[in-house]
Amino acid sequence: MAYTDIDNPSEYFSTTLYTGDGSADQSMTGAGFKPDFLWIKRRNASERHVLTNPQYTVESGAYRWNDSADGTAEFAGGTGVASFDSDGFTIKTSDATWNASGSTYVFWSWLASGTTAASNTQGDLRYVTVSANTTAGFSTVRLLGGSGTTAGHGLGVAPDVIIAKRLGATVGWYVYHKDLGTGKYLQLESTAAVSSQSNSFNVAPTSTLFTGGTNIINSTDWFNFYCFAEKQGYSKFGKYVGNGNASGPFVYTGFKPAFVMIKVTSAVESWTMFDGARKPFNRDDNVASLYANTSGAEYTGASYHNIDILSNGFKVRLTNTAVNASGATYIYMAFAENPFTTSTGIPTTAR
Repeated sequence: MAYTDIDNPSEYFSTTLYTGDGSADQSMTGAGFKPDFLWIKRRNASERHVLTNPQYTVESGAYRWNDSADGTAEFAGGTGVASFDSDGFTIKTSDATWNASGSTYVFWSWLASGTTAASNTQGDLRYVTVSANTTAGFSTVRLLGGSGTTAGHGLGVAPDVIIAKRLGATVGWYVYHKDLGTGKYLQLESTAAVSSQSNSFNVAPTSTLFTGGTNIINSTDWFNFYCFAEKQGYSKFGKYVGNGNASGPFVYTGFKPAFVMIKVTSAVESWTMFDGARKPFNRDDNVASLYANTSGAEYTGASYHNIDILSNGFKVRLTNTAVNASGATYIYMAFAENPFTTSTGIPTTAR
C-alpha cells in the first residue's frame, strides 16, 4: 500500500474477544482506546446485539442501547454498559447478553472524538450533538427530530455510510450507502432488498450536512446516527457484483480487512459480518459469520457465507445469495486493524 491516511488503524477500530465469567461490574478490556461506538454480540448462543455509545441516556447506572436485529425502541439501562473506559467498557450486572459464565463474546469498537460530544448548529434540526473524528472519518450524532431534516456530522467530508435509528419507538434502522444512491435505503434489522422512497436520504450528504428526509426524521423524538467517511488504508465502503462461482470475486480494499459487513441489495438475505479475530485463518469452516439482523449464534457449520481475508482486500468463497449470487450487487463496509494476537480469559483480545 503506497499511501495511507492512518498509520495505525488499531487506534481507531478494534475487535476484541472475551469469555464471560458471570460476575457483575466486570471490566472488558483490550479495545486500546475509549469506545465512542460499541457493538457487542454473544457468539456461542442466541442473544441480542448491543449497540450503544456515550451519547445514550444513562438509566439506573447503565447506558441505554439498541439491538441491530430489532427495530424496537432503545432498551432501558440498569443492566448493561456502566461506563466507557480507556481500554474498553464495564458492565453493570451479569446478564447472558454480555457476560454468561463460560460463553464467548465479541465486541467491536470505534473511536470518534474520545471526549464529550459537542453542540452542532449547522443544520435545521435541534439539539444536535456530535462526537467526530476527522482523521478516522467517523462520528456519532444525537438529535431531536421534528424541526427539520438536516444536521451537521462534523467530518469535514461527505459521509459514505450513515446508519440511523429512532430511539423512542419501534421504527427500523435506516442505512444510507453511497453506492445505493439518494432516495434509497436498507434496514439493518431486515433481510429486505433495497427500498426506494424520495423522503429517505433524498439529498446526498455534503462535507458539513446530511439530510435524513421526512421518512426518517418524522417525529419529535430522539435519533441516533453513525456517520462514516472512507479513509485510505483504514476504511472502505463499496460494492461488488457476484459471479455465482465457488471462486468468488476479489474485492480490493487497499488494506487487510479486520472487519467486513456485506448485504446484497436486490434480494432477501442477511447482513453477514466477518472479522479476523473470530476467523483468523482462511478456509476455516468452523467460524464464519454473524448476522446483524438476527440474534442467532455464530454460524459454525460448513462455510457457505465465507470470505478469505487477504493483505489487500477479501475474496468471496462459494455460491450463496448472501454473498455471491451471479449478477447480484452487494454493498460492503470494511475496516483495517493491526495484526492480531490472541490470549484466553477475560478479555481474550484480538489486538
